[in-house]
Amino acid sequence: MNVELCRKALEKVGDPRILVNLVSRRVRQLNGGGGFGRPLVVPDPTAGTADIAMQEIVEDKITWELVSDETVEAEALLSPKRRKKPAAAAH
Repeated sequence: MNVELCRKALEKVGDPRILVNLVSRRVRQLNGGGGFGRPLVVPDPTAGTADIAMQEIVEDKITWELVSDETVEAEALLSPKRRKKPAAAAH
């Protein structure tokens, strides 16, 4: 892992816990392929996926948004509740 990239990404994000979560999620996307599996930057050929994710953060190619507890509670209230399936009758 490139220490300089890590330092720059931490300066952008501000909280090491959030940085870990961002990098982790992006690494999963890069490893998983699909529509989100391609790097948004031109990586160094020797760079690992964590380095690519941090480079994307440093270059503002990916963004994030902090969600407050109030927003989470409001979304929980607005989301439809799933009804439980009735138990199968024993014969």
